[in-house]
Amino acid sequence: FLSLVAEFCWGFFAILILGKFWFLAVLYLLWLYLDWGTPCAGGRRCQWLRSWTVWKYFREYFPIHLIKTSELNPKHNYLLGFHPHGVLVAGAFGNFCTDSTFKNLFPGLTPYLHIMPIWFGCPFFREYIMCGGMVSASKESVSHVLSNEGGGHASVIVIGGAEEALNAHPGSLTLNILNRKGFIKMALKHGAHLVPVFSFGENELFKQVANPKGSWLRNIQEKLQKAMGFALPLFHARGVFQYSFGLIPYRQPIHTVVGSPIPVKQNLNPTTEEIDQLHALYLQKLKTLFEEHKSNYGIPVHKSLIFE
Repeated sequence: FLSLVAEFCWGFFAILILGKFWFLAVLYLLWLYLDWGTPCAGGRRCQWLRSWTVWKYFREYFPIHLIKTSELNPKHNYLLGFHPHGVLVAGAFGNFCTDSTFKNLFPGLTPYLHIMPIWFGCPFFREYIMCGGMVSASKESVSHVLSNEGGGHASVIVIGGAEEALNAHPGSLTLNILNRKGFIKMALKHGAHLVPVFSFGENELFKQVANPKGSWLRNIQEKLQKAMGFALPLFHARGVFQYSFGLIPYRQPIHTVVGSPIPVKQNLNPTTEEIDQLHALYLQKLKTLFEEHKSNYGIPVHKSLIFE
């Protein structure tokens, strides 16, 4: 969805450059230069856009639900680890970039969804995603959000990143997390409490072409992902009037479960051992969260998370 909107924005920008309104493109390029650092400085959210009626229909289409398991004191800052990435990341967008679910369940907390910096280089599109509360996933951006004095900020990071999208097959429970410890270090440096979040149903929205590790397709996808910074999963779902083929996601319920916070004491210079210890604790809490709720959302008893 984001890719399609981004392509439309690039097309519109090209029309401005090539057409008689080229001066508008020049003015926008100047604005882009002056405003380049905003995605790393908290963005520019717009409550009007976050409250659009269309987001209500977007959430009801699947539908998307947010489940609260514990209170999050707004006097603290939090780093929410979102799992899994899926293809669309619909649960993250529906819950944290629109105003209805998170705002009602966790009053006093402002969520910021961190996404790849490359998206903020797209003309016009960058303004739209910032209005929704999306900011850069750079270290600078995460630090800005978690440095808020008095608390009340929640950084939402899709831990598995683009690489994990290649595992987004229906029924898949594989998470790319064993070597991802940067978010742990950021939490320690800022004393931000860690909160595991698991979105049941995220991988059921699309069917992806078989790409087991070691296959020629997976090798190509991984090389492209390293070169471009984002993954290119080959997927399909349903159409507008038929259910056999198309790019519209299947209507599968998404239940995004927000776990209990892991208290983190600020440590400006954490050692590798301290980072590893907190990372291990986070994995344990994430697995516990999954096991406690999997039976409610159709996951067989014998299935468990796989960490890579």
